[in-house]
Amino acid sequence: MGAFRILIKNLGPGLLFASMAIGTSHLVLSTKAGAQYGWIMVIPIVLANILKYPFFEFGVRYTSVTNKTLIEGYLNRGKGYLWFYAFITLFSTFTILAALYTVTAGLFINLFKIQGISIGTVALGLFIFISTLLIVGKYKFLEISLKFVVSILFIALIVTTALVLFNGRTTPNDGFEPTPIFNEVGILFLIGLMGWMPTTVEASSWVSLWSIEKWKTQDKPSLKESLQEFNIGYFFTGLLAIFFMLIGWFTLYGTNTVLSDNSVKFADQVVQLFTTHIGPWAYIFIAVSAFATMFSTCMTAHDAVSRVSLDILDLLFPKRTTRQTKLNFAITVLALALINYIVISVFSANMGNLVALATFVSFVVAPIIGYMNLKNVMSEDIIPNLRPGKSLRLLTYLGILFLSLFSLYYLRIVIF
Repeated sequence: MGAFRILIKNLGPGLLFASMAIGTSHLVLSTKAGAQYGWIMVIPIVLANILKYPFFEFGVRYTSVTNKTLIEGYLNRGKGYLWFYAFITLFSTFTILAALYTVTAGLFINLFKIQGISIGTVALGLFIFISTLLIVGKYKFLEISLKFVVSILFIALIVTTALVLFNGRTTPNDGFEPTPIFNEVGILFLIGLMGWMPTTVEASSWVSLWSIEKWKTQDKPSLKESLQEFNIGYFFTGLLAIFFMLIGWFTLYGTNTVLSDNSVKFADQVVQLFTTHIGPWAYIFIAVSAFATMFSTCMTAHDAVSRVSLDILDLLFPKRTTRQTKLNFAITVLALALINYIVISVFSANMGNLVALATFVSFVVAPIIGYMNLKNVMSEDIIPNLRPGKSLRLLTYLGILFLSLFSLYYLRIVIF
């Protein structure tokens, strides 16, 4: 019981990681994977989670040992590392949050049957509401609220998945032929799925920053305890991705249903496919699962990108007042809300373009950031006995090789 109490006390960064990861990659991409390609998509989902694991683990390890963020480690390796990460973060600023808020706005419109209000208007309301929560409540409120939200999400999703499995697979249409995976369309979808599964690799620094923030209000846990807390969050992230894939496979595969790129239509399809297959009484479970998934992801991603942006600016321009004060954090949160509201207004309700753009960049740079993280944990910043072991380093090299080859194959498709 003592070990369990310690684990509960240390819950925070790993929980926030899980909450942030269980978003577009799960609700949108995992569901589509099962709906369009069937059970076979469990393979890339599991592969992505396994091969990317070291990249995220290194963020927890580096910060736990050095008391520095992963971003500070990039600067220690050379300013070129930091500038590269700054460029990726800048690009993410204009895509990731916009994509997440667009999907969430669509779900909100569908959930409450709102008529005559645009995606942009609802997204603006969400930006204002979530920004207020982050500025007023700060990290402590984020952590406490997400323990509640993730618990509801997990229970609702388990119930939904169990009901889907109990009812069995939908009967395929007559003459149904499986959708090919290894053509241009299939490869592009795989890149999108694995680019954001379980989440973008650049998010490894987000866990690092959350850890630093949590230690301001409680005693710092040991490296073993920090990794244990993160591993639990990471495991549940992968498990829930499989749940969403199973739901898509059991309810849509073989029906020739095409999930829309329009967020409102997509939200309606997701809710309707569950209630049609299970029964109208299950609506509340599906609606809660879907909306809690995206709302918690918006909160964590918005908080993380704000903290990362301030950390980067502080390291690149140390003479400027860009430290993470309450005022600077509030300004950054509001600036990101405004920037991404403009992006959503330009792209309208077409979340497909936003998600495709963000996932493509995330996939291409994943092996590079993975290598940067490896350089951090194998540096003189960490004493030899606390560096990753041979098996974890081997898995890292396999992940870098696999993602690099996939990226090259994608570029060949685009160029030729």
